[in-house]
Amino acid sequence: MSGMNPLAHSTVRGQQGDLQMFCAFVTDGRYGWASACQEAFGQVPVQVCHDWNTADHVAEFEGRPGRRALTYEELQRLFDAADDRVEHKRKSRRKGVLAAWRDAVLLKSVYAYGTRRRETSMLDLPDLRHNPRAKDYGRFGALEVRFGKASRGSPPKCRTVLTVPEVDWIVPVLQEWVDEVRPGFAPGGHRALWVTERCGRLGVRRLDEVFATIREHARLPEELDLHCLRHTYITHLIEFGYPERFVQDQVGHAYASTTALYTWVSDEYRNRLLEASLRRRMERAGAKGMGPR
Repeated sequence: MSGMNPLAHSTVRGQQGDLQMFCAFVTDGRYGWASACQEAFGQVPVQVCHDWNTADHVAEFEGRPGRRALTYEELQRLFDAADDRVEHKRKSRRKGVLAAWRDAVLLKSVYAYGTRRRETSMLDLPDLRHNPRAKDYGRFGALEVRFGKASRGSPPKCRTVLTVPEVDWIVPVLQEWVDEVRPGFAPGGHRALWVTERCGRLGVRRLDEVFATIREHARLPEELDLHCLRHTYITHLIEFGYPERFVQDQVGHAYASTTALYTWVSDEYRNRLLEASLRRRMERAGAKGMGPR
């Protein structure tokens, strides 16, 4: 877990768990591996993973502490930096204007729908869907996520992410990308929503590079990564007042406890909740005081 690129605690625990189960299998007398090894090598396999030398699952949250929601100021700085790259390349008449434009729209889309990296990479044009309850948004009323995070041993999960009014500014941004900017890449019949300069699908690693480049331009902390936009989306939905179940369905979490781990509400939001609670208590106390005696 140490070194230049330390592994996450959950990764180490998962690998040790796999090794522990393998050792349990080969040392189980019912399968005959012990006697076969004794005959072939003169030694028998033993269990090497025990409680005292393996990683424990003692914390509910095992993610990297640096992964947090961006503040509203940081989010605006990130988007401004993305737009600045487009203007800079356009004014200097340098190549890469379309790519910079794509990158700016991509980051805004990741925030507006709270998608994971692979979910974002695998989006196709038909995944932009109408929402009959939000006709003003046209074909950008919802996003069909077909490659959601899968449970172990199961296929990718699908979900529909609705465009919420608080971020409906994404509708004209996506419309401009689909109708005017994306055709400039000459993608032909390629269905990918996010295409490369060589008319391929934008990969997961490239998504990380895009975020890192714009993050550096915005002078934001290095510990922030693309997944932090998902944390930000979840946090803002909570602050906008959406019910926890709605937020859970939007982001594709199987358990509400997982959604809670992604939430980093601001002090201002908590103070508003506290003030509302105190106001209700005072109103109830006042109502009791004015009642018949």
